[in-house]
Amino acid sequence: MFYDFKKIEKKWQNTWEKSKSFHAQVNPAKKKFYLLEMFPYPSGKIHMGHVRNYTIGDVASRFKTLEGYNVLHPMGFDAFGQPAENAAIKNKTKPDTWTHKCIREMEIELKKMGFSYDWEREVSTCDSFYYKWNQWVFLKMFEKGLAYKKSSTVNWCPSCQTTLANEEVIEGGCWRCHSKVEQKDLEQWYLKITDYKERLLEDLKQLNDWPERVLSMQANWIGKSQGVEIYFRVKQADKVIPVFTTRVDTIFGATYIVLAPEHPLVKELIKGKPQEKEVLAFIEKVSQESKVVRASSDVKKEGVFTGVFAVNPVNNEEVPIWIADYVLMEYGTGAIMAVPTHDQRDFLFAKEHKLPMRIVIQKTENKGQKAEELKEAYEEDGIQVNSGEFNGLKNVEAKVKIADWMEKKGIGKIQTHWRLRDWLISRQRYWGTPIPIIYCPKCGVVPVPDKDLPVELPKDAPFTGEGGSPLGKVKKFVGVKCPQCKGKARRETDTMATFFDSSWYFLRFCSPKFKNGPFDEKEAAYWMKVDQYIGGIEHAILHLLYSRFFTKFFKDLGMIDFDEPFKRLLTQGMVLKDGEVMSKSKGNIVDPDIMIEKYGADTLRLFILFAAPPETELEWDSRGLEGAHKFLNRDWRIQDSLKGKADLSLSRILHKTIQKVSQDFREFKFNTAIASLMELTNAIYQSGADKEVFAKLIIMLSPIAPHFCEELWKVLGNKESILKAGWPQVDPKMLVEDNVTIVVQVNGKVRLKIEVAVDISEAKLKEIVLADKALVPWIQGKPVRNFILVPKKLVNIVV
Repeated sequence: MFYDFKKIEKKWQNTWEKSKSFHAQVNPAKKKFYLLEMFPYPSGKIHMGHVRNYTIGDVASRFKTLEGYNVLHPMGFDAFGQPAENAAIKNKTKPDTWTHKCIREMEIELKKMGFSYDWEREVSTCDSFYYKWNQWVFLKMFEKGLAYKKSSTVNWCPSCQTTLANEEVIEGGCWRCHSKVEQKDLEQWYLKITDYKERLLEDLKQLNDWPERVLSMQANWIGKSQGVEIYFRVKQADKVIPVFTTRVDTIFGATYIVLAPEHPLVKELIKGKPQEKEVLAFIEKVSQESKVVRASSDVKKEGVFTGVFAVNPVNNEEVPIWIADYVLMEYGTGAIMAVPTHDQRDFLFAKEHKLPMRIVIQKTENKGQKAEELKEAYEEDGIQVNSGEFNGLKNVEAKVKIADWMEKKGIGKIQTHWRLRDWLISRQRYWGTPIPIIYCPKCGVVPVPDKDLPVELPKDAPFTGEGGSPLGKVKKFVGVKCPQCKGKARRETDTMATFFDSSWYFLRFCSPKFKNGPFDEKEAAYWMKVDQYIGGIEHAILHLLYSRFFTKFFKDLGMIDFDEPFKRLLTQGMVLKDGEVMSKSKGNIVDPDIMIEKYGADTLRLFILFAAPPETELEWDSRGLEGAHKFLNRDWRIQDSLKGKADLSLSRILHKTIQKVSQDFREFKFNTAIASLMELTNAIYQSGADKEVFAKLIIMLSPIAPHFCEELWKVLGNKESILKAGWPQVDPKMLVEDNVTIVVQVNGKVRLKIEVAVDISEAKLKEIVLADKALVPWIQGKPVRNFILVPKKLVNIVV
């Protein structure tokens, strides 16, 4: 007998929707649990990555419901962004039309999976009712001096007249028209996240239930470094190049310095030099490269000599000044001192360009080693050599002494540097939140009054992806009266980066229909913090960092009383096929719809949880789906063989399973929980089950296969949903065994296994063992020299 999954799944999805089974309401009498998966971009089709992420969250949500928690489990759509613009251009439609079509399609697909979302709380960031509050938050930041405008360099396509993200620059050309991309300075909006750097770093200590890997990534991105800013004087010029280093112990080994191609001094230094033309060509070439690629450790580093020298202040040596692609303005001062003997990137660069090297830190056993003998940079601790008065010191000790010495001489300064930079939020695109600023010739930069929010996107913007921002071409949008002097003024035509939208959506879910602010503070006080957050490791830095920043800002406004938004974080692994991440370009996509049609959503859920632990990569294997489907059908057939009362042995197995599955669910070890449920099923088939044992099996299985278990629950005669059944409780007495198996050895070799009462005395056990006829061949006629007992495990008879 096979269960009719198509009929059953549709039936229960309709039942849950009609009965509002997952609608959450504030209830101070119940303990709350806020479970949230990172909301998706509405691409129109869910993929296996979505299925995995949301199935993991759904199991946790249903488990917490069964445990008696008041669960909030919302869903929405991160709906703004460039992909919708590109899709709209390609399909000759409008971004809002395209996006809402995709949202409707994804809603249908998510509901097919049986996810327990409170759809009444759904938000879409492209709806003005949502982005009105983006604008409100921006204006609060502007009021507090945290939102400001400054000039910065962007990738610019002169043909399309638009900015391009780094990933849209392909081999130096525009991805759309292939025109050569230029670097252009634009006035753009930033958020002063650097004002929160100390708190963002310090509060990582609160996040005890976040993966260590994510905490490390956050700390590294914030990048607090203690070091020394060293002053290199440019030879024959009244210029000083400050260089920040955390390795001042290697300063005597600095044999050249390297500037970022964007460094403001470069063009001034090379003017009139023979190398000027070559350097300018190199700057132009590097300007078309992604900064991610430039910073990557596995890409060959390129550079050119400027023709200019600087002076190393500790030994007055002249060192050449180079520019190279691997030095970025975003960190430190945009200049580094290069010590090729003690930094691997510098080592490879020096080898490539035949630059000088000098060892200044050495292991005692390598005394006298020459720089040209090195096969790689020596980056460990050791003893200072070739370091003037600091020779013979351990380098850790020398770091402190050299720093103090340099500061006293005025050739350096002890400083703290941060990698974190202010957040650029301007986008010269249409499909995003309009920045609520007005420019007035008389009054200057004027914020849009709260009463005039939202500033809505005009529906009639000409949309081609070319010719600059579409908003700038809509006269009715751009032309506006100044709120202060009522004179002619113009609107800002930049829109916000989509990370702005997702930096506070978890708060909006607490009260999505609230009209008097971004969220109802009372509702947020009940539901927040998010107890469990689930999403991909690719969002481990920026999204989480920005969400933490916004939370601290809301606290500073007095709207909430906590510092961190997410108590516990789980980052799920990717879904692979044939060893590679599923993608259309690789042709290895498995469509969830096809799998649901063939096997049902419950089988897909079961497989995706059983195939691998949540944090690891999952290799797709259709044979696993077949196995999952067979398991569900096995459990389905148990209803036809229920008996009166389960025996004691099966009851013990049941309660051990309850204990194991409960613990596994709390630790997100769903694969081992499923293995335990499979073992319980096997035990039922061996000894038969009564209604009570079977009922507890399907309750434990219900978070994983909810439609299947709801139907079986009804078959057993229950009128209410299985969600109201309550999680099975362990009877501690059932975990205690009456008997125990003892292994009997003679001179260390196993000769016998016997079952005895768990509380048997040693004297009685010895009597039983020595009287057992099976031991006669091994002990007869031999005096027993020792009787060694390991309680409840084994006996070793020494003869």
